[in-house]
Amino acid sequence: MGRAVSRLPFPVSRTHRPLTTPDAQARAMASSSSIHAGDTSRDGVIACPHLGRCYRRRRFEAWGRTSGGCVVARSSYPTSNDSRKPVGRKKKRESKQKQRSASRPVRDARRELAAEAVRVRSIGKPAFLIGLVIVALLVVTAWAALRSGRRGGAAVKFPPPLALEVSDGPTIEDFVGSEACVECHEMQYNAWRQSTHGRAGGFPSQELVLPRFEGRPIRFKDAVVIPSVNDAGDYQFTVVQDGRDAIVLPVAGVVGGGHMVGGGTQGFLSAFADGTLRFLPFDFIRREGVWFCNTNTRTDQGWVPITEDMALADCADWPPARVFGTDERFANCQECHGSQVSIRFDADAGRYETHVASLAINCESCHGPARQHVEWAQAGRLASSPDLGVRALGLLDEDASLEVCFQCHAVKSVIQPGYLPGRRLQDHYSLLAELVGDRPFYPDGRVRTFAYQMNHLASDCYLSGTMNCVACHEPHGQGYRDIYGRPLEGRFSNGQCTSCHASKADDLTAHTFHPPDSPGSQCVSCHMPYLQQKEVGDQLRYARSDHTIPIPRPAFDTELGVENACRGCHRDLSVARLQEVTDSWYGEVKPHKDIVTGVYRAERGETTNPAQELLHPEATHPMAQVAALDLLIEDHLRPDMPDLSRDIRTRLEQLAENENWDVRAVALAALHYAAGDDPAVRRFLARRLESLQEDDRVVRDRWVLTLGYYADAFRQRGDLGRAIVVYHKALEVLPEHARILRNLGIAHIAAGNPQAAVEFLDRSLATDPQQPLALVNLGLALEQRGRDLEAADVYRRALAVNPTEPLAYFNLGNFHLRRNEFAEAVAQYRRAVTFDPGLALAHYYLARSLSQVGDFEGALASVRKALEFDQTIAGAHDMLAELERALEGRRE
Repeated sequence: MGRAVSRLPFPVSRTHRPLTTPDAQARAMASSSSIHAGDTSRDGVIACPHLGRCYRRRRFEAWGRTSGGCVVARSSYPTSNDSRKPVGRKKKRESKQKQRSASRPVRDARRELAAEAVRVRSIGKPAFLIGLVIVALLVVTAWAALRSGRRGGAAVKFPPPLALEVSDGPTIEDFVGSEACVECHEMQYNAWRQSTHGRAGGFPSQELVLPRFEGRPIRFKDAVVIPSVNDAGDYQFTVVQDGRDAIVLPVAGVVGGGHMVGGGTQGFLSAFADGTLRFLPFDFIRREGVWFCNTNTRTDQGWVPITEDMALADCADWPPARVFGTDERFANCQECHGSQVSIRFDADAGRYETHVASLAINCESCHGPARQHVEWAQAGRLASSPDLGVRALGLLDEDASLEVCFQCHAVKSVIQPGYLPGRRLQDHYSLLAELVGDRPFYPDGRVRTFAYQMNHLASDCYLSGTMNCVACHEPHGQGYRDIYGRPLEGRFSNGQCTSCHASKADDLTAHTFHPPDSPGSQCVSCHMPYLQQKEVGDQLRYARSDHTIPIPRPAFDTELGVENACRGCHRDLSVARLQEVTDSWYGEVKPHKDIVTGVYRAERGETTNPAQELLHPEATHPMAQVAALDLLIEDHLRPDMPDLSRDIRTRLEQLAENENWDVRAVALAALHYAAGDDPAVRRFLARRLESLQEDDRVVRDRWVLTLGYYADAFRQRGDLGRAIVVYHKALEVLPEHARILRNLGIAHIAAGNPQAAVEFLDRSLATDPQQPLALVNLGLALEQRGRDLEAADVYRRALAVNPTEPLAYFNLGNFHLRRNEFAEAVAQYRRAVTFDPGLALAHYYLARSLSQVGDFEGALASVRKALEFDQTIAGAHDMLAELERALEGRRE
């Protein structure tokens, strides 16, 4: 197998490869089997990276988690590691099918988009063009209405945003590393060194690496991966596939140590020539002792052990595409699996610059930069200094304390990249905007898909008390303690609970109805059971303790889709019997909060009065309030509705006064979305903007994030008129928001309105010139106007910004292919697949270009590559069969 060994070229994200808008997608699919010499069809791919959120994939690309980005990217979209999120979300989730009816417009966007693409392909080109003209007229009408004013006259103008202050927060140079702490804080340092944070990762070594790198192959259906240590002592994976050069992937870092009781894993990083560190798709799980990979963005099976029945391309991270650090162009894990992680594109060098202080979670990850503290201590100046030169974490209130942990132990949406400990978390991340358009949690806060301990925010111990993370977890050694800081024997000690609920300890059996020394009398068995993260699937154990600390409710839990705590031991008893016993022991248990009940009923489609059931301004439950606001918008509101009820409006206005930034911003966005053309509402919104003061940018960013999501949703389902209206609403809040301007330009491309597209893409680039994807889309808009030569120049401008941007090369290839310049088209497509080996359409067009220059062997290899990553490319299977017949005939 294989031929010569080569180093892997540096690909750009496959999971963030661009998606087509409905018309571009239809044209690409309809015409892709018929491009030939002189063909002038334009099927460039619209370039929309996953923005805003962490890397897990979501329903809509432009505000999906990037990750970092779902993205994702919702980027998003898992490899494993002890706390790393899966890449991706299952496309068909049984609970969602039960909860969301087909009539809900935003939620069913993907289904409608797919159906629309099929309809467009089936009606033929003339009818499609007529439909496109009608859509364009509707869009122009909507745009003209926005420009001419609102109902009853000119619109009330919103006050402009306050000037964005450039952060004077810490830089990389302000961090000194954990070794600088040991001289004065030896006890804490030694405790940390043995903790899971202190052993979270590092450079590969025999002591750290869990699986054996001794040459025993990992076998796929179409590949063999060999983990080994070379003569120089370097750890590496060698990927071998028939007929292809072997690929060597040196291991630059190890993430995770398999520490977690509910299922611990270990993953591996490799350094790429573009300056990025990327996760490899070959992960190891300690409990089962097997290699596995995540399949959620390919075959939707979750995490699965690698077997000879799997193709290498079934792994979501093949080719390697998920980077270390937050960048909107890539799927990513944000900064959570190392210390002081940063990634930025250096336009002068034409490559990325990645900085990682440590793959352990070091002291400054929590305490912030310590340079000043160390300098003052070494100079003997601490006693006379105005402060300690570092944050005193023990003095923080519960919310500020939680934020220290939530910088990693939470699903969160990216506001802007570049976060470092010591900066304000709210300037860089939103914790609750993650719930807009997605359901990572059940109505009561328990994990529905894949999440972290952020559901602590749904616990009554937090909502009605003061519980924070360090109320139970000793922060340095990560042992367990009670509310008074007294050490406990371990993770299952009742002292975590009885230090607050002291009466329960007086007669434990009277409360638990179980023998005092049995698991049934451990508080955590009933109130914090380990629950499998559902997005992972059920082939590998990956369970986490439930931090909502719920009351066991066997019937409700089962109906919700959660494994009830009682079933953990009593699997022989039916749910009905478990509920009967629970009722006989405890009678009527504490009811859920009204807001939780409202969210539960809304997800089941049982809402009869959305204002009263979903909008509870008096509630102190921000997590449920954001979830309820999202359900209200998706199910009951539409842009500029003339019949918004007075009750809904009044309650939204009250929620817009909420002290929580996310609740306030989503409520303001809901009002703006549903009644933004109403003069009275606009006056209210303007007054609220004027009152924000120091919260101005924090709230505006979240407001725009919310509107941007819904605009993208409309665009993805082909409702371009409404998409454009909502994008313009977002621009009223932040007029020069580069990403909104870019996505608005993309919507106009989809609508066949290239003049407007050029206008907004130019504005986006004026705000941020370093956007290769905005330039790619600008080129597509120019192509729509018949200005091909200018478009080609713009693609070259994109490559001047980032010489590794595959979509620029791809569209340059299309430009040359239309001009019958086949050799140059081949060169450009080759560059596209070099920098993104998972870009299936580029492989396919490369195959067709190669066939034009007579390289049928090369064409055959390329079309096979295309089908390896996408079996749905129209014409690809026919081309494969024709090439195989032709080449077989030659051999005969």
